[in-house]
Amino acid sequence: MFPIQRPRRLRSHPQLRRMVQENVLTTSDLIYPLFAVPGEGIAQEVRSMPGVYQLSVDKIVEEAKEVYDLGIPAIILFGIPADKDDDATGAWHDHGIVQVATTAVKEAVPDLIVIVDTCLCEYTAHGHCGYLEVGDLTGRVLNDPTLELLKKTAVSQAKSGADIIAPSGMMDGFVQAIRAGLDEGGFQDIPILSYAAKYASSYYGPFRDAAESAPQFGDRRTYQMDPANGQEALKEIELDIAEGADMLMVKPALAYMDIIWRVKQATNLPVAAYNVSGEYSMIKAAALNGWVDEQRIVLETLLGFKRSGADLILTYHAKDAARWLNG
Repeated sequence: MFPIQRPRRLRSHPQLRRMVQENVLTTSDLIYPLFAVPGEGIAQEVRSMPGVYQLSVDKIVEEAKEVYDLGIPAIILFGIPADKDDDATGAWHDHGIVQVATTAVKEAVPDLIVIVDTCLCEYTAHGHCGYLEVGDLTGRVLNDPTLELLKKTAVSQAKSGADIIAPSGMMDGFVQAIRAGLDEGGFQDIPILSYAAKYASSYYGPFRDAAESAPQFGDRRTYQMDPANGQEALKEIELDIAEGADMLMVKPALAYMDIIWRVKQATNLPVAAYNVSGEYSMIKAAALNGWVDEQRIVLETLLGFKRSGADLILTYHAKDAARWLNG
């Protein structure tokens, strides 16, 4: 009771505050997303994501070197193919854009961890994450046939040198199918970072500009989770763990810190939070208008993810955050 208890005593000096700080954000917590496109010498800024670019493979390699030099341990690669079709050929072809970029990065920066997004929406003509029933305009993906595509994609990505496979399509049984495919292909040691709790969120809008993956019709609510649900996230992670997931992801992060916390409490596996495009773009827009202090609000947001239980943070702020943390 006051005046005996005075919590402000431990806030009186910067070094003292440092000593009693409960959570610490470091560059080792960060993963930087990159978007690979065909061609050479291409660095096309994404209109709705200032500071984020679609990059040709040579530029991806330059970014990878910079990321590694900043102390960020990993990138995650997304691909935009030259051509799209209903079989998502660009996702699983051995010369697909992500496969080519992965090999190039691993040759140039072998100690940088390359995570690959294992999904199909960037590669299908309709923009959905798998096979659709002929004539179906609702966006209801055929689950089991799609698993075979994901399996082929994961094996192809592993062959190209990927360190971690990250399936994001929210198909039932996708972790089990991918784990079986990797094991059969001799990639038993490649871990799976599952997008275990991925919500049908409005925060993804700018990403669809970056990855050119907006659905041509319908939406993704038949396979991504309802934002109203929390208990369902625990069911999803339980299933993915049973199927062989090595790490779990919650996406988005900012409006879902309660889910990050609940997932962390329910498992001993590493938990990743995806600080998604809409979250990034809101801060960038406010900062460009002078409404917020970008450095302080970014670091506070990322620290909030750590406090909520995230072990890893996928964020477009990663390079800036690393500079601020290092500086």
